[in-house]
Amino acid sequence: MVLSPSLLSADFSRLGEELAELERAGLSWVHLDVMDGSFVPNITFGPPVIKRLREVSRLFFDVHLMIREPERHVQAFAAAGADMLVVHAEACLHLERTLREIQNLGLKAGVALNPATPLCAVEEVLEGLDMALIMSVNPGFGGQTFIPSSLDKVSRLRRMLQERGSKAIIQVDGGVTPENAGALVRAGAQCLVSGSSFFAFPPYAERRKAFEAAAGSDGPREVTP
Repeated sequence: MVLSPSLLSADFSRLGEELAELERAGLSWVHLDVMDGSFVPNITFGPPVIKRLREVSRLFFDVHLMIREPERHVQAFAAAGADMLVVHAEACLHLERTLREIQNLGLKAGVALNPATPLCAVEEVLEGLDMALIMSVNPGFGGQTFIPSSLDKVSRLRRMLQERGSKAIIQVDGGVTPENAGALVRAGAQCLVSGSSFFAFPPYAERRKAFEAAAGSDGPREVTP
């Protein structure tokens, strides 16, 4: 299990310092939620902010594009320093083409599914996929409550990936806490995103250990999609 804290819940007045604190706490990933005010209600940040953060951090930048027509912006996010771009199946007219373009730019490619979107929406792109993200809340706001049916969805996705011989990892985002981390990992999740349930409980090293203990992990390990 790898933990990818969502910067959406960090202190926006000191993002560079927050990233440094994550590194000191032993984290290797950080989740960056990009919102456009159209696909989801809120607006967050874009390539210029990510570029500045890249200059001060060695963390793996797991960039979640909650935006319409993400194919128009993948080059800008790649140039800004993203390591992985995750696009929503609901937002892409040509999903396979967009994922291939991301990989051709040298990045890892992931696809996200909203709670009401069935797994069949991504079954045709699973073989070449690096990561599949199950949204366990409706995207757009931090601090929401985990949707229990997401556990079964993770289990079914894991079986789907195994049947197709896909090496894609499963990420879960939304309402993830130490209380449900163990069940999610047992269901098949390998990467957990946590926002308010992580950043609201400093020191970060201790909070990381709490998640790892709950998930049955013996410490941070590389999860390479």
